Amino acid sequence: MEESISLKEIFEVLRKRIVLIILMIVGAAAVSAIISYFIITPSYEVSTQFIVNQEAGEQSNVDINQIRSNVEIINTYNDIIKSNRILDQVVDEMNLTISAGALGQKITVSSSQNSQVVTLTASDYDPKVAVDIANTTVEVFREDLPEIMNVNNVSVLSEAFVPANPTPVSPKPLLNIAIAIVLGAMVGIGIAFLLEYLDNSIKTEQDVEDKLGLPILGVIAHIEESELVRGHTVPMSGARMERGNYGGAKKKTV
Repeated sequence: MEESISLKEIFEVLRKRIVLIILMIVGAAAVSAIISYFIITPSYEVSTQFIVNQEAGEQSNVDINQIRSNVEIINTYNDIIKSNRILDQVVDEMNLTISAGALGQKITVSSSQNSQVVTLTASDYDPKVAVDIANTTVEVFREDLPEIMNVNNVSVLSEAFVPANPTPVSPKPLLNIAIAIVLGAMVGIGIAFLLEYLDNSIKTEQDVEDKLGLPILGVIAHIEESELVRGHTVPMSGARMERGNYGGAKKKTV
């Protein structure tokens, strides 16, 4: 037979295990804060932009077809920028200790739809190194492009620079802590219901009827030693004793 659980029983389980749930939330938040602030090295991003246009001598003949051609060729330029030919030169020029492949993972190239402006973003643990990577990559690409494609239609629109107060893009401590709190609460609630499911002990008269299917014959009072010291006695009255009328006696189910 299928068992159902009421909303009241759910809140009762949460209330009984509230300390466990709070400890899980606090623990998850503390671990996330320690990792975010003290273990993960902050990473910075800077961007430089260049524009794909016509050569200087052809500016007077601008037409829509030429602009469309420039936009379409941007995808090719994006692949060239992240090619080993360009990145190997950047590594050599900057005397980096990483490979061209590792350098490529620090660089992203993007452009808006139908736009001739390309944005190159470089990331590194040192904002100054990120600036050098971005500017050097664009400069090497611009100088090498005429030899690669026999065109010279790239102009630097804005160079990357280190802001006065650089802010790391990762990690995001507050976001990480918020996620950890949610996960901690979910795990705590899950463990609370798991413990409740695995708990087969009988604590109340209702548990006897629900779990064993047996009727309640009576309740035997349990007298604390302190009650005997004070000279309290508990008279027997039938098969059941009620709490509150006999010196705070506790009940036992039989």
